[in-house]
Amino acid sequence: MQKHKIALDVGDVRIGVAVSDLMGITANPRETYVRKKGDPDADIAYFCDYAKREDADAFVLGLPKNMDGTEGPRAEATRQFGNMLQQASGLPVIYQDERLTTVSAERMLIEADVRREKRKQVIDKVAATIILQSYLDGKH
Repeated sequence: MQKHKIALDVGDVRIGVAVSDLMGITANPRETYVRKKGDPDADIAYFCDYAKREDADAFVLGLPKNMDGTEGPRAEATRQFGNMLQQASGLPVIYQDERLTTVSAERMLIEADVRREKRKQVIDKVAATIILQSYLDGKH
């Protein structure tokens, strides 16, 4: 039986969340989680519980690479978060190249005529959805 995949677009302040359908075909935006300032353990605990509620078998984290493919401080921070998440949840963490996902998400929202204030509220979960969909598309 298939299980859900949970994608996270990890930022310093917010984390966008998307979840796959059971067939592993489509990614669905779920929420924008606001991080607990200075308490990464609370963030990790939240997503461990989230994975149990969603009956997930893996996390897909967007890896913010530089345009030349190298990894900088943002990618390093994402990998640190992923390592903590993998240890605490016992689930595998898969990294998906996320270059330009926020740009794509912004463009989609502008084309959909979403107002600037609303875009700011949903851009992270839209970016997580794009990350998860590119992962799912690569598997089929």
